[in-house]
Amino acid sequence: MLLDLSDKVVVVTGAGRGIGRVIAETFVREGSTVVALDLPGSELESFGAFLRESGAEGANLRCDVSDTAAVTSAVDEVVRRFGRIDVLVNNAGINAEGLVEDLDDDLWARSFDINVAGTFRTCRAVIPIMKRQGSGRIINAASFAAIVPSVGNAAYAAAKAAVVQLTRTLAGELGPWNITANSYAPGMIPTSINGFAEMPEGAQSRLLDTLSLRRWGTPDEVAQLLCFLASDAAGYITGALIDVSGGKLATQIPGKAYESAAHVSA
Repeated sequence: MLLDLSDKVVVVTGAGRGIGRVIAETFVREGSTVVALDLPGSELESFGAFLRESGAEGANLRCDVSDTAAVTSAVDEVVRRFGRIDVLVNNAGINAEGLVEDLDDDLWARSFDINVAGTFRTCRAVIPIMKRQGSGRIINAASFAAIVPSVGNAAYAAAKAAVVQLTRTLAGELGPWNITANSYAPGMIPTSINGFAEMPEGAQSRLLDTLSLRRWGTPDEVAQLLCFLASDAAGYITGALIDVSGGKLATQIPGKAYESAAHVSA
């Protein structure tokens, strides 16, 4: 199956670094026109250099998704330059840790303002454009925390669960215009936010023991899923939450399979 994304204008938020950067670069390699949005000082400027080196069309625009005016301005600029928006990837987000009894109002509010309202603002801005086109793909970053939360992660887990429900609502509202809306839940992808790869070996091993595929995932594996969801091949998928976690907690004790396999090999 060939996923032809060469005629797509793709907007990726939080694209300056981390998984967002890999997502943006992957779409460029697939031939898409990619517009990377992020805060100033987030390595966003280097994406422009990547575009030039690749000989690809696209742009890097400064945008704070917590600022409605900034979101509107960025979306207007994309349409002015490229005429349309085919795919919106809402990758921008922040972590917010702390036991419920210790969380202050500001941290709780900021988690929802970036993770949920930021997604809402960009979706709201692109909907009229996609309706005029009669097509579009909205792909929102949730998290495995939206499926099974962690202790001390209430603000983040609740926000990401809200993203899932927002996405499902969008799928229902936008179906008549051939616009799909899906969310994805990365689970065990080491990033600077979660610090999985920097944990002591024992802590890493305990986490890996929860996986059906006992290894860390990579940002490339997330990006490949998003390319599929953005393609015509995924035209009948909407309102879905897709788990990208290596089968985390797919079964109660996935480590048993590895113990059995080791015994057979021996």
